[in-house]
Amino acid sequence: MFWRYFWENKLAVAGGVVVVTLLLVSLLAPYIAPYDPSYIDVKNVLVPPCKEHLLGTDQLGRDVLSRIIWGGRVSLLVGFVAVGIAVAIGTLLGAVAGYYGGWVDGLIMRFVDIMLCFPAFFLILAVVALLEPSIWNIMVVIGLTSWMGVARLVRAEFLSLKEREFVLAARSQGASDLRIIFSHILPNALGPVFVAAILGIGAAILTESALSFLGIGVQPPTPSWGNMLTAGKDNIEIAYWLSLFPGLAILITVLGYNLLGEGLRDALDPRLRT
Repeated sequence: MFWRYFWENKLAVAGGVVVVTLLLVSLLAPYIAPYDPSYIDVKNVLVPPCKEHLLGTDQLGRDVLSRIIWGGRVSLLVGFVAVGIAVAIGTLLGAVAGYYGGWVDGLIMRFVDIMLCFPAFFLILAVVALLEPSIWNIMVVIGLTSWMGVARLVRAEFLSLKEREFVLAARSQGASDLRIIFSHILPNALGPVFVAAILGIGAAILTESALSFLGIGVQPPTPSWGNMLTAGKDNIEIAYWLSLFPGLAILITVLGYNLLGEGLRDALDPRLRT
């Protein structure tokens, strides 16, 4: 039934196709990129899209298509690792809060409320500005500042599931709290978490691109869609392709993950099916 509802949602299927295509292109970047993304060719500076360079070249003569393909690897790496960190933290804290309740729940949820009071992007800006700009710092910071929504989702699922018959049966048989949490309740609460993770990847990619655009994210010469936009804005009047194509890559990627996540949410939740 899940797959039937999912396949009937054409936008979700389109998002899935975009996501799978981007993953394949990123994994096969060394084989399908036409040029070395760091190769400087001073004889072909700011060449518009043509047969030799399908998306043109930048101010150093580097092939834009190759840099977009390799930049996709960076963006997807940031998205998956950052979301992995956020999901791990949010799932653990949400599970503990929902299962034990009482003062434990109150303490964890008040901490979540405090974290939600800070504007996420400005908090990330402040932390990244204090650290050395690197892809690893960006992934960790994004992950450490985006787990609150997952924690609330998992807590809500645990509050509902911990009173079900299969949990009471496991508890009556002497199962430990850890076994009940990780073997009985958590597998039944992963649906919303999976959807939140899919949506979070798109948000993490957008955040990384914004940080790189501001110059405190992935540093050149490593290609990133964000720092490609930064380079493009200096020549936007004479070389539109330097900003247009990386911007489209960000747009299509984030839109693909959002469509896929929304489709999975609709298929997993009977109340949202139309």
